[in-house]
Amino acid sequence: MDVDEEENMSSSSTDVKENRNLDNVSCKDGMGVGDQLPNGSGHGSRKRPLEEGNNGHAHSKFRAKKRKKTPGPVLPKNALMQLNEIKPGLQYKLLSQTGPVHAPVFVMTVEVNGQMFEGMGPTKKKAKLNAAEKALRSFVQFPNASEAHLAMGRTLTVNTDFTSDQADFPDMLFNGFETPAAPEESFYLGSNGTNSLGEYPLPTPPGSNLVQAPLPSPSAFSSPSTGKNPVMILNELRPGLKYDFVSESGESHAKNFVMSVTVDSQTFEGSGRNKKLAKARAAQAALSALFNMQLDQTPSRQPIPREGLQLHLPQVLADAVSRLVVDKFSELTDNFTSPHARRKVLAGVVMTTGTDVKEAQVICVSTGTKCINGEYMSDRGLALNDCHAEIIARRSLIRYLYTQLEFFLSNIKEDHHKSIFVPCDKGGYRLKDNVQFHLYISTSPCGDARIFSPHEAGVEDQGDRHPNRKARGQLRTKIESGEGTIPVRSSNTIQTWDGVLQGERLLTMSCSDKIARWNVVGIQGSLMSYFTEPIYFSSIILGSLYHADHLSRAMYQRIADIEDLPQQFTLNRPLLSGISNAEARQPGKAPNFSVNWTVGDQALEVINATTGKDDMGRPSRLCKHALYSRWVRLHSKLSSILRIKVPKPSSYHEAKQAAMEYHSAKKALIKAFHKAGLGAWVKKPIEQDQFTLSS
Repeated sequence: MDVDEEENMSSSSTDVKENRNLDNVSCKDGMGVGDQLPNGSGHGSRKRPLEEGNNGHAHSKFRAKKRKKTPGPVLPKNALMQLNEIKPGLQYKLLSQTGPVHAPVFVMTVEVNGQMFEGMGPTKKKAKLNAAEKALRSFVQFPNASEAHLAMGRTLTVNTDFTSDQADFPDMLFNGFETPAAPEESFYLGSNGTNSLGEYPLPTPPGSNLVQAPLPSPSAFSSPSTGKNPVMILNELRPGLKYDFVSESGESHAKNFVMSVTVDSQTFEGSGRNKKLAKARAAQAALSALFNMQLDQTPSRQPIPREGLQLHLPQVLADAVSRLVVDKFSELTDNFTSPHARRKVLAGVVMTTGTDVKEAQVICVSTGTKCINGEYMSDRGLALNDCHAEIIARRSLIRYLYTQLEFFLSNIKEDHHKSIFVPCDKGGYRLKDNVQFHLYISTSPCGDARIFSPHEAGVEDQGDRHPNRKARGQLRTKIESGEGTIPVRSSNTIQTWDGVLQGERLLTMSCSDKIARWNVVGIQGSLMSYFTEPIYFSSIILGSLYHADHLSRAMYQRIADIEDLPQQFTLNRPLLSGISNAEARQPGKAPNFSVNWTVGDQALEVINATTGKDDMGRPSRLCKHALYSRWVRLHSKLSSILRIKVPKPSSYHEAKQAAMEYHSAKKALIKAFHKAGLGAWVKKPIEQDQFTLSS
């Protein structure tokens, strides 16, 4: 089944396809420029993908068959046509031809305004096109990013309506004789899908000097203008550099090597699945920071910077956070040899307290992919309902935040300074300046972010081709005791306690939907709102299946029109990023357990995801009852400095309901989903929360 057929299937057929064992199509990453068919589509006649480090030359003798051009929609003019309209009668000259007979490399030149421009390509036509692109870029001022991309033969979706089901627009990528050629200067999409952050003559947003171009896939590691990889280019600029081996980590199927290089007294690190890749990424980090040289990459694989203060380079941060979480999990599982190292999804939260990523601290680590069976629900808050890794990571983070607030219970002033919180003038607490939390998930969160990203983004991936499909952005629920998600029903979203106990399937909102909620109401929850203002993740980093379009839509873009948020609440737009060395797919059956660890714990806690308790039937340290008991203690001791002043609540439910502003923000979120036509939020039976500590 090809991509278009799969996309045209009804949304019902996509219900649980996100958890199919689909292999990563990493072989797409190996396609050379010359191995594309008209309109930029790949061909299937290659017997094996290009190997790493061959500078884009195919070893295969197989060539694409020429196909007759079928009549299609009118496509935008390519750079060659654009330049010819502006400067008619230009002469293109062949400068050189190199490479073997089966994979020649042509260099064409053209003189424009007294300046020579060179272009390279596997055919003279493509070399001419590259030369024309460079010439155009040198003097054409585009009024906006869309026109710039169209002139270069690329398209950009602006102000996308994710729910409209209008006819799909044709793929206006390139004219029939063209294939996408990487430009010399990198350019990529900003967080709103319209800002260009590259070296186009377009306005650059403030702070863009902190935005590091993400590292491309191994096959893309060569400069489009010279065919040289980053190590060669850096060696020409700074001869005689020495690369040092830093570390080796990761599970056997996903090894990660780190190499470093010191240039101009600055040390740069790079990671990869082998030392050669790690060296190339270290060299690219140096080229990017010192010489502003960045290799181009497809928009769907590029990080989307967060709004506001950016303390870290996106790709450097993403790789560091990933490495810290995996290394901590390795440490907790005896180098992945423990039976509890088995997992499908790994998640964790890393805290940074300044600009230096090396000072980052792992706060919590968790695994898991399943939810509780309805018959094991607890009306005393003793069972965990959702044991998906990222949900457990957030509960672990809340546990850590309680520990930090408990420093203020001490009568010794020095203890107060140990906390990550500081008192606010108007009551309550806030995080110290520059304290940031970064969520790492080893794969895209279930639901809207994952359902349309079953594979790694390929080199030829130009983003979401069908952003207007009704299935895009829909709220989805997890399946009881299983994996995968299904769209919410349009009606009857209220679940009842007796209905679930009698066999009605217990529904839990997908991780994509829950993280979108955290981006509005905060990660602290309603109870901690008594003590702190909203706390948001500064970045969400995926170890695999990262797709910028799908992830940004799932995390915040689908509710961009949210209205009437209370003061201090906002729609958070964190940094979204993949990692340089994407994690391999985890084949096999998912384990039935979930593990969690929070800084300060001696060992992992292992929870049976079906029962929501450990195998001895004991409640988790993350259950509602355990967290509520810590809240009650803090509430009674810190009552004078609370943000919410109400009499002592009699039950867990009553305590939650008193956080009025938090619930107003939650209502605004649910309204935004409903207004966008994305479905209704499904709530758990109310009886779950009507417990007291004495019950």
